[in-house]
Amino acid sequence: MPRGRPLARLHVTDHAREQLKLMANSRTLPYALVRRAQIILMSAEGLTNQCIAEKVGLSGSMVGMWRKRFIGQGIMGLYDEPRPGGPRSISDEQVARMIQQTLKQKPPNATHWSCRSIAQKTNLSKSTVQRIWHTFGIQPHRQKHFSLSTDAFFVEKVRDIVGLYLNPPDKAMVLCVDEKSQIQALDRAQPVLPMGLGYLQGVTHQYQRHGTLTLFAALDLTTGGVIAQCKKRHRHQEFLQFLNHIESQVPKELDIHLVVDNYATHKHRKVKSWLAARPRYHVHYTPTYSSWLNQVEIWFNIITQKAIRRGAFSSVKKLAEKIDHFVKAYNSNANPFAWTATADSILDKLNRLLKVTRGTIH
Repeated sequence: MPRGRPLARLHVTDHAREQLKLMANSRTLPYALVRRAQIILMSAEGLTNQCIAEKVGLSGSMVGMWRKRFIGQGIMGLYDEPRPGGPRSISDEQVARMIQQTLKQKPPNATHWSCRSIAQKTNLSKSTVQRIWHTFGIQPHRQKHFSLSTDAFFVEKVRDIVGLYLNPPDKAMVLCVDEKSQIQALDRAQPVLPMGLGYLQGVTHQYQRHGTLTLFAALDLTTGGVIAQCKKRHRHQEFLQFLNHIESQVPKELDIHLVVDNYATHKHRKVKSWLAARPRYHVHYTPTYSSWLNQVEIWFNIITQKAIRRGAFSSVKKLAEKIDHFVKAYNSNANPFAWTATADSILDKLNRLLKVTRGTIH
């Protein structure tokens, strides 16, 4: 039986829950505030203070304090209270004016404001600007890249592919297929200095090129394993050779669903003829400018970071051997990627992005 005094009842309205979820998933708010929102959400689910404390890395008493603050003051209780000290020397109007200038204007001689340039413009100190930017999550020096698809059938293709990911068909194999082209076999011009205690691995920025190759890969959605082949080029001829390799690897009794992008090689007339002659193949094209929807791109990033980017290869053959070795080791302990996004959540996110971009188009 539970021991100690019973916890005070914590009631979270639907509106407050939505606000808490936004705070808990934020990447710009201070981490302390994000963690407090997570504490309240877990408390609303009925978790004990001690259980929550273990999950967020705080003491049970701290969890209880934020729980009481929320019960007494709502979401505002999660923010830090004013600390004792001297009176503020900067007014709210000055802060608001500086933020508006940062967000709405650009300096005459640069693409974005720096701490020093905006401080000089607004007669504030550099450290004051830094504190205000940090508090409000303003980062003029950073960008987040995006690309909006122009595909007329974007919604239909998203629902089709996400449906495959969340509900794979029976007696079938779903393969996410693509090629990583122009992988360079680079060798360092000077020996690599080994990492040691107190200093990093030393690598010269000078290198020698020894040619390129293309990596064709098919990621098995269910097992996470990868069927891969290295080719000298990435024409339709090589893609057909890779399809024949897939054909030899997949049991004959299974249908094969291929998730591919709109690269011309994948739609070549000879490729279409090859697929038409094999009824067990079903092709699902990703929307244009939406390679992120193809899970094999995740695996390409893994092999790039772990086997290619920091490697030194004296020939294309050595590069291919390294890739083959990595694929075998990866497949021996492969796990499928956990895809959780639904089609509706993706489309909702797109709608939010469109609302933002509409306000910036002149």
